[in-house]
Amino acid sequence: MAAPAPHLISVFSSPQELAASLAQLVVQQAASCLADAGARFMLGLSGGSLVSMLARELPAAAAPAGPASLARWTLGFCDERLVPFEHAESTYGLYRTHLLSKLPIFDSQVITINPELPVEEAAEDYAKKLRQAFQGDSIPVFDLLILGVGPDGHTCSLFPDHPLLQEREKIVAPISDSPKPPPQRVTLTLPVLNAARTVIFVATGEGKAAILKRILEDKENPLPAALVQPSTGKLRWFLDEAAARLLTVPFEKHSTL
Repeated sequence: MAAPAPHLISVFSSPQELAASLAQLVVQQAASCLADAGARFMLGLSGGSLVSMLARELPAAAAPAGPASLARWTLGFCDERLVPFEHAESTYGLYRTHLLSKLPIFDSQVITINPELPVEEAAEDYAKKLRQAFQGDSIPVFDLLILGVGPDGHTCSLFPDHPLLQEREKIVAPISDSPKPPPQRVTLTLPVLNAARTVIFVATGEGKAAILKRILEDKENPLPAALVQPSTGKLRWFLDEAAARLLTVPFEKHSTL
């Protein structure tokens, strides 16, 4: 088994600079994927502060590529809360309002859960939709996954010491006992996260500093985010100075765009 790829940590002077660089990275990854005729750019999004970051920066960054390029994007979600899309906790609902309304991306390009189903069926339904989008691959291989990190070290809806961390068969799993409300969610599993071509974690603010030090420097008791180690893909971390302030591992500092 190959050793996991080393992670590259980029530290920015502000969340604004981070967001602008993140948007440029998304556009660059898309352009690289779409250089092959007939290819699609498969992007997996997480919620939280990433919604506002991407809503602010991605439309302008993606505009030069034009509608024909964006028509070849497919968007999915790394996890989702089992709430109606109109609910304030719906990740897709937030992206639909704040980002997708600014881009020439159609509903048919976005893979969502069915929030009207029971959580177990919602997970199975989302897995089926992913397999259709990825042409039947047993494990979907996203071109880019953008992940967040919780103050407890969780990512997606994979929480510390939760049995889902051991899931190896399902590509999408239901969770009914999330320690963070709402309790019912649908999440990608570690095999999918680790199959991606590129994974980028994004974290900002002093409140993330202590947990990032544990994730990136403590190898004894890995937290969920530390278990994301793409088998053949790239792993990157985008942090602002406040989030990175306790790190002693090497990182690249970006003072200007």
